[in-house]
Amino acid sequence: MAVTATRIAKSLTGVLGRSFSTSRVAAANQLTVRDALNSALDEEMEHDENVFLMGEEVAQYDGAYKVSRGLWKKYGDQRVIDTPITEAGFAGIAVGAALVVSPYNSEDAKGLLKAAIRDPDPVVVLENELMYGTAFPVTDEVLSNDFVLPIGKAKIEREGNHITLVAHSRAVQVALEAATALAGEGVECEVINLRTLRPLDEEAIVQSVIKTHNLVTVEQGWPQCGVGSEICARIVESPAFHYLDSPVIRVTGVDVPMPYAKSLEVACVPQQHDVIKAVKKVLKLIK
Repeated sequence: MAVTATRIAKSLTGVLGRSFSTSRVAAANQLTVRDALNSALDEEMEHDENVFLMGEEVAQYDGAYKVSRGLWKKYGDQRVIDTPITEAGFAGIAVGAALVVSPYNSEDAKGLLKAAIRDPDPVVVLENELMYGTAFPVTDEVLSNDFVLPIGKAKIEREGNHITLVAHSRAVQVALEAATALAGEGVECEVINLRTLRPLDEEAIVQSVIKTHNLVTVEQGWPQCGVGSEICARIVESPAFHYLDSPVIRVTGVDVPMPYAKSLEVACVPQQHDVIKAVKKVLKLIK
């Protein structure tokens, strides 16, 4: 998780993981999420001398997950600052009433972090640490120093006309995998990557539901008061409600504390088969 505010880039990193990639670009036009974030921080610190980074182990140690690799050596103690283990304290320096963005892939990570740093309001950037080492293909535009994504705009990752899948962060990957599997059975899913949670791109969701007449939301968080709950409420209050052929289904994490055992952890977050089952239920292919 990272918190980014006006002229403040701040990384909230722990000490749970130590593996990291050693190359910025794994192959031609391949970029890991970790390196995308590192590039965004570097470019914005170079672009504006008022931008600085602070957090636990972000300076001399290069960050617990190496997201801040090389920044302390380049920008020094005044702009890359190690803090005590006081998350509430240094988060409070940066965050007031904040916008929220939630990147999925390398393009999202770089473009949204740069947008967050440049935005005049505080912005919370929700990074999924499990995605740091994942490499995604990117265009030359994404690799350029001028690449910035707009806050508040979702992206259609896959077009379809039978059902809409809405997800954010790592859940986008699960939705895309389910969509690929379902395509083999003749079901074409439209997959929306929210990118921003607040403000929510309601228009993109509404227009997709009007087209497909069906909706499933996918998220790794708990069901109560989740992003899917908010999307359901927005659809009920929008013109898209009258286009629905079936009730909306939310695919979420299980409403229990996250267990330590890996097998139980996997059982607690949505998997491809959970999304496939929900889609088939909405489309009345199964009961």
